[in-house]
Amino acid sequence: MSSKDPSGPVKDSPAAPPKPGRPGRGGRRHPLARFLFRRVVTALLLALGITLVTFVLTNLVPGDPVAANLGQRALGDPAIVAQWRAEHGLDKPLPQQYLLHLQGVLQGDFGMSQQSHRPVADDLAEAVPATLELAGTAILISVVLGVAFGVVAALRRDRLSDHVLRVVSLVGISVPTFWLALIAFYVFFYRLQITPGSGRIDPGMSPPPTVTGLYTVDAALAGQWDVFSSALGHLLTPALVLALYTIGLLTRFTRSAVLEVLGQDYVRAARAKGLPPRVILFRYVLRSALVPVITVAGLAFGSLLSGTVLVEAIFAWPGVGQYAYKSATSLDLPAVMGVGLVVGCVYLVINLIVDVLYGIIDPRVRMS
Repeated sequence: MSSKDPSGPVKDSPAAPPKPGRPGRGGRRHPLARFLFRRVVTALLLALGITLVTFVLTNLVPGDPVAANLGQRALGDPAIVAQWRAEHGLDKPLPQQYLLHLQGVLQGDFGMSQQSHRPVADDLAEAVPATLELAGTAILISVVLGVAFGVVAALRRDRLSDHVLRVVSLVGISVPTFWLALIAFYVFFYRLQITPGSGRIDPGMSPPPTVTGLYTVDAALAGQWDVFSSALGHLLTPALVLALYTIGLLTRFTRSAVLEVLGQDYVRAARAKGLPPRVILFRYVLRSALVPVITVAGLAFGSLLSGTVLVEAIFAWPGVGQYAYKSATSLDLPAVMGVGLVVGCVYLVINLIVDVLYGIIDPRVRMS
């Protein structure tokens, strides 16, 4: 009887192969789980490398930390110099210093700041949330406005709105951030007096109870709406100043990515099927165009976190930028290494989040 006869038994029929992507009995994990596992392991190895790089580069900085912290008079006393070096571990060989530094980092101990005479971890616990609040608000504004402007410019290509948005994006990229911060502070605070001054809240107002370190979030959680209003008012102006460059950057990248996707065959096929323009835009165009936009947004967020020194100085914002500047000028090596490690880990976390979003948006990434 032929094996093709449906009434008879099927002979020598091969077993159906297992469907890819599902965990089988052999313990095969989902492709997304394997993708995340590889990225997490890579991030941990890179974090270990960051500790080594920050330690080596910090010790290569020209200058004597003993002279910077003790002064010339104390520097002339060898006993004081030897005691200071012993207290800060500078009398040991560099490999041993690195191992002690790595051991402290794994325990959450970044050493004592020679500038503030406090643990570096405590200083960073106050500075990092301030910069996160500022940079997070700036990147949120940038993503919302930049993606929206880019989509509008692409859909209305070569029209008046497209030309206007391209000019606005070019201005945002070209204007120096520190100059814009000075102009914004002078015009809106000093001349027009429509925005609050420097700092995170109004003078004489107590900060909200610390939960996250973000004044707006902590004030909302505590129900202190007057503090929330003050913190939000102080936050918006520097955040908008920081966001202008990123808005221009994301507008140009989004426009380019959307135009490239609009020319693909599957978009033409979707239009030929008579699908609504909104469905085509959100289901087909934006999903494919978001991959390069996410890359740019992730890098921009990392740059905002590590490059807010001048804006924080102009608006007296007590963030990581100001702390890093003061630590570098005083050769506060533990503080400099702590800042370098925090900034490096921030980039690692952002890249990990971007990789996860890649795998969620585009299945081809996690299958590769």
